[in-house]
Amino acid sequence: MKKIYMLLLLTFGYTGMSQETTVQDALRYSMDNLTGTARFRAMSGAFGSLGGDLSAININPAGSAIFNHNMASITASSFNTYNKSNYFGGRTSDSYSILDLNQIGAVFVFADQSGKTDWKKFSLAINYENTNNLDDRLFSAGTNPNNTIGNYFLNFAQGIPVSVLDNYTYAELSFPEQQAYLGYNTYLFDPDSPDTYTSNIPPGNFYQENYIVSNGYNGKLAFNFATSYKDKLYLGLNLNAHFTDYVRKSTVLERNHNDPNIGVTEIKFDNELYTYGAGFSMNLGAIFQPIEELRLGVAYESPTWYRLNDELSQRIRAVSIDGANTYVDSFDPNVLNVYPTYRLQTSQKLTGSASYIFKKKGLISIDASLKDYSITRFSPTNDPAYVNLNSFMADNLKTSLEVRIGGEYRIKQFSLRAGYRFDESPYKVDYALGDLTGYSGGVGFNFGESKLDLAYSHTDRNYNQNFVSSGMNDTARIRTRQNNVTLTYSINF
Repeated sequence: MKKIYMLLLLTFGYTGMSQETTVQDALRYSMDNLTGTARFRAMSGAFGSLGGDLSAININPAGSAIFNHNMASITASSFNTYNKSNYFGGRTSDSYSILDLNQIGAVFVFADQSGKTDWKKFSLAINYENTNNLDDRLFSAGTNPNNTIGNYFLNFAQGIPVSVLDNYTYAELSFPEQQAYLGYNTYLFDPDSPDTYTSNIPPGNFYQENYIVSNGYNGKLAFNFATSYKDKLYLGLNLNAHFTDYVRKSTVLERNHNDPNIGVTEIKFDNELYTYGAGFSMNLGAIFQPIEELRLGVAYESPTWYRLNDELSQRIRAVSIDGANTYVDSFDPNVLNVYPTYRLQTSQKLTGSASYIFKKKGLISIDASLKDYSITRFSPTNDPAYVNLNSFMADNLKTSLEVRIGGEYRIKQFSLRAGYRFDESPYKVDYALGDLTGYSGGVGFNFGESKLDLAYSHTDRNYNQNFVSSGMNDTARIRTRQNNVTLTYSINF
């Protein structure tokens, strides 16, 4: 039997060894936060037709041709995330802050001085940004009146022969079998036939906690080219290299006093997931300036095509009682699961924008973007681990609207800025992940050949957080508030 089963694993090894991925994993790399320079953030990123800022080229690559001089900038930000959780009436909160160097770049402008061509200048730029800071802390706790996290392990076990769980080690098994193995070796369930199992967890109420610690980032390095025709039409192209490095540690704890005589009374389940990889995308954009005061922009951002790698380690501990006896069963496989490289295609985006400039005194700008999340998919697309997930995303994700509005008013060397942002949920039914709203403000001071800019931004969003990825559908309702302070120094050279 063992030799036959190992042959099946070798035959279907690629799909059998895939770990469980979710829509949340896909959206982590599809949804960018508003980052970048302080001026960009102070105006909520409404730079699609403005240009003239290194972060603006991520919206519309034609924006680098707006620069009149070579310029470099460097940005540091303080990120604060505050999470409030509601799980069956249990209200908890947690917060986390970090200081990060999140942007650095330069643009080089080459102007035609001969007057022999209508192509007045071209620009080359290189800019790196952390497109999303993934550092977070989340704690949820409450009493679940119906469901135990033991169902996670039990559901994976149903249909797996007892002989497999008895005769193989954790390291030899596929991801579903490993989850069953963890529950089987801590006596969360017992077999009642060769491939079916009955829970040892008495029914009733279950006090549950979920603590998640995340660290990491999504980064983008943009190589930009843009040109200007008669100082009326600006065209640009970005080739982008993407990087991600993400660690997520989670601990789920459950206790119950449902039966004082027999059964499992406590479960503690630890997971540590490390995801890393790289990707590629491109941007195309144009800005048209029919009159000096008005600029119109259009830009397209392709999907990002990632190649990702996952590494996972797990541990479990269970406490059981049988009459007057208490048993503690801990199982740490001490195994690092290294899964085959997989691919992810994220959403694509189309942006239209307009801005009006009031004779160097101030400006107002608006961007509207349509972002198609329904094309998000994992591959190999024929991998059983991804077939249903890709189908779910195609059916349940949509093209969402993002609106950014920003304004600036100048008083001699000082600039006052403000902005508003609305980002619609990627879901057709937005309860799983709600709409994002945000506002921002900032000031800047121009020293002549250099500038110093300061910005504050705030966002709010609600979403649901599962304690385990399957086996129980109960979720904590999370309200996330982010408060960021950004400082940028820019210099002409």
